[in-house]
Amino acid sequence: MEEKVIVVDENDNEIGIGEKIKTHKEGKLHRAFSIFVFNSESKLLIQKRAKTKYHSGGLWANTCCSHPRPKEPIEKAVHRKLKQEMGFDCKLKEITTFIYKVKFDNSLFEHEYDHIFVGKSDETPKPNSEEAENYKWIDIEELEKDMQENPAKYTYWLKAAINKTALEDLEQSATRW
Repeated sequence: MEEKVIVVDENDNEIGIGEKIKTHKEGKLHRAFSIFVFNSESKLLIQKRAKTKYHSGGLWANTCCSHPRPKEPIEKAVHRKLKQEMGFDCKLKEITTFIYKVKFDNSLFEHEYDHIFVGKSDETPKPNSEEAENYKWIDIEELEKDMQENPAKYTYWLKAAINKTALEDLEQSATRW
């Protein structure tokens, strides 16, 4: 079954529905979300994307990221995908949004209006192998250092989200509520 995404304008107003891969080939702006889950030790859960993903396979990313389905509220989509990708769910709160665009080596684009959600959980992830091949809880300072020393190991959007909202701010947002 063909996956669909919500095409939006620069104010996140829905302007259409697009087939996921075609939208990525054409570089159309579409709605997306990125989830950052921290544990009680203030460590961030990151996942290593499955090598079979249509882009950025084998790279480390935030806890979970995806797109809401047409007519699906983003607040429901984040819980659906967190359960599907990482095998658990937790309370999530949206803290900011930003737009980014990048072209990959395979000629696909990510041009996303990205909603950033944070959460807190001590559950043990059970990753879906079609989505994530590995995961780890990582200290913020360790992640920031490794991203500077080895930027090619990480997804573009993880680095962009962190540039938009510092990891410390993400973690503080997760613990405030």
